[in-house]
Amino acid sequence: MFSRLAPGTALVLLVALTAAGLGTLEAQAFGRAVVEPLVLAILVGMIVRSARVEPAGIEPGVRFFAKQVLEVAVLLLGATMDVPRLFASGPFLAIGIAALVCVALATGYGIGRISGLSPKLSLLVASGNAICGNSAIAAVAPVIGAEREDVAASIALTAVFGVVVVLALPLVIPIFGLSQQQYGVLAGLTVYSVPQVLAAAFAVSTVSGQVATVVKLARVLMLGPVVTFFALRSRRASSASLSSLVPWFVVGFVVLAVARSGGFVPDAAADAAKIVASWLTIAAMAALGLSVDVREVRAVGPRIVAAVGLSLIALVCLALALITALPAGTDSPP
Repeated sequence: MFSRLAPGTALVLLVALTAAGLGTLEAQAFGRAVVEPLVLAILVGMIVRSARVEPAGIEPGVRFFAKQVLEVAVLLLGATMDVPRLFASGPFLAIGIAALVCVALATGYGIGRISGLSPKLSLLVASGNAICGNSAIAAVAPVIGAEREDVAASIALTAVFGVVVVLALPLVIPIFGLSQQQYGVLAGLTVYSVPQVLAAAFAVSTVSGQVATVVKLARVLMLGPVVTFFALRSRRASSASLSSLVPWFVVGFVVLAVARSGGFVPDAAADAAKIVASWLTIAAMAALGLSVDVREVRAVGPRIVAAVGLSLIALVCLALALITALPAGTDSPP
């Protein structure tokens, strides 16, 4: 087992340490890291992958860090949260998240059909955009009987667009005058996957990262009802496993968050969990970058590119509208 993971593990750690070193150099040169190590890890990993200089046999180790290690990092973040304070103003944000996912699904499906995509491919694009990117696509695909080619195209394009969003989303902060809490809500509502949310939000501030994590995991929980709905419509409920509806690390995150909020996790343990989660997340970001080859977009047709791009723009607009409509104090920091 270890021998299979060793090549990928070594490359992931090398990329992660390179990103951390570059962040340190930035801090020394400019007083702070202009581009956070989380984002640098993605960029360095993408450069390595796209240059095709990675050694053979790295895929098992890269997948391990991009999935299992990242899931452990997210779980540990639960020990740093104070969820009751985040939702102190009531259920408005939780209701808004559910409503946004439903509207984004319908909007994304409509855009896909107008763009000339098939109904199943439109559902894949809409699900990935509205909920959690590749995970949603992978969960929805079997219950609607999607073609493998459609799944591959959706995942490849979503991966590239997801990285673009991570890099570009912080630019909207001055444009719309968002607070750190509001930006956290925006990142949690719009960025595709959990690791990408962490990169986009924690690179701005700890507060943004904490808010975004909770919002994103609430959004991920919508995958269960959505997959169940499609399964019942397609009569393929047996192909949707419980773990695909409620991931184990989401359950663990909630348990630790409740324990922390109830005073069962001491400050020292929470601080240690935060440090460990930070380093694990940087390594996971390196693996994410090593998983993305921007040249794969060439194999995807212009219609799906247009559908994903327009769906993403619509999602950002919906999220900004929700943030504007939320009562003052809904996004109070934890």
